[in-house]
Amino acid sequence: MSATSASAPVHSEVALSEFFDGHPVATFAIDARHVVTHWNRACEHLLGWSKAEMIGTDQHWQAFYPRPRPLLADLIVTGQIDQLGLHYGDKFRPCALIPGAYEAEDFFPNLGAGGHWLHFTAAPLRDSRGRLVGAIETLRDVTERRVAENALRRAYDNLEHVVHKRTAQLAEMNEQLQDDIRQRLLAEAELRNRNLELTALNDQLSRAQQQLVQSDKLASIGQLAAGVAHEINNPVGYIFSNFSTLQGYLAQLFEMLDAYQRAEPALEAAAPAVAAALRARREQIDLDYLREDVPALMVESREGIVRVRHIVQDLKDFSRVDANQEWVWANLHRGIDSTLNIVSNEVKYKAEVVKEYGAIPDIQCLPLQINQVVMNLVVNAAHAIGAERGRITLRTGSAREDEVWLEVEDNGSGIPPDTLARIFDPFFTTKAVGQGTGLGLSLAYGIVRKHGGRIEVDSTPGAGSRFRVHLPVRQSDTPAPEDA
Repeated sequence: MSATSASAPVHSEVALSEFFDGHPVATFAIDARHVVTHWNRACEHLLGWSKAEMIGTDQHWQAFYPRPRPLLADLIVTGQIDQLGLHYGDKFRPCALIPGAYEAEDFFPNLGAGGHWLHFTAAPLRDSRGRLVGAIETLRDVTERRVAENALRRAYDNLEHVVHKRTAQLAEMNEQLQDDIRQRLLAEAELRNRNLELTALNDQLSRAQQQLVQSDKLASIGQLAAGVAHEINNPVGYIFSNFSTLQGYLAQLFEMLDAYQRAEPALEAAAPAVAAALRARREQIDLDYLREDVPALMVESREGIVRVRHIVQDLKDFSRVDANQEWVWANLHRGIDSTLNIVSNEVKYKAEVVKEYGAIPDIQCLPLQINQVVMNLVVNAAHAIGAERGRITLRTGSAREDEVWLEVEDNGSGIPPDTLARIFDPFFTTKAVGQGTGLGLSLAYGIVRKHGGRIEVDSTPGAGSRFRVHLPVRQSDTPAPEDA
């Protein structure tokens, strides 16, 4: 044998050893006698045992466990890989990318402070004749991912529990309200049958009572909605924060992949087989596609989280359970947008909503009550639209410096002339029995009058209706009195 041919294996072993030592992934190798032959610097950093302590010994298990226990590499060398389940349970599986290799994840309580989760892959080493001469094992610290997964799972479980609890409370409240309404209807019928002479007085008392019930109902639902919004906002907050961190980690991972690709020419010269395996793996996972698709998925997911935060904020703004019922300066457009978000499910299947906002100043008002007016007008417009999808237009404007107006227009069924004069009367409704209380427009009318404003109606049967609400910009020292 020539000197050149004799030195070739030596150079190859030196190059392989240098590659192992400089590889960023913790890697070690054992021979057929379970003696450690390679233990790179990443392995020293991760496990805390130096190369000098490990090379040439068969006690490599002590870096992982307090007592002797075979590792994946040991089971591969001894041919006992079918006994993996005895040592690792169901936490292992064959590696899809490397024939004959296996991978697993396990928790090692004696590594570092509090222990670490490690993902490890082991593959057999064979000589030129295909004989098993040892095994190689790589390890990656996946503790952060495991902790993040557990935190996300706990957040999901907590959110599901809250939703179930709030849903049950809402169902119970709705049942109580329905029973209350039935009892009041029976009481009204009995009073009318017993004393016809007191009909007018009974109507007035019932009006006041029903309006009080409606106000209490809205306050209770608003309080419940604000509670749900608060509970949702907490997990969404840290999910949003973790998502931003995850985007940074992905950017770093792609930078590392770029560095690996730039090192491929050097790896090609030093270890062609390894370089070929890396190219095959890159093509198999379609790395170029992942580079394009993963950022797009992250952007889309971030938009979804932002959308949830906006819905939660609108829910809190609309409910305003902490409102002190004092006259404040408010942005009318913001209140309309918040209300439209809340009634979206009631409207989106019936009509297209178009907003044509004008330039108007902030107004002095009770924001929660103005939101109630907008909600009643928009929901009524949606109910007036037939089977075919319609259109609801909201406009704002100002004809005078001391007054603004908002308008809700639909292309629904319209209101007959003989009905138009009674639409603001309490308990008057054109809906089927059980589908309306007849208080929506009456409450809206009372709120507008309380603000010193007025409501104008323009309707054509078969063509639609338009409600215009005029409101003063500034309230006088004494708000306009409500109707007796």
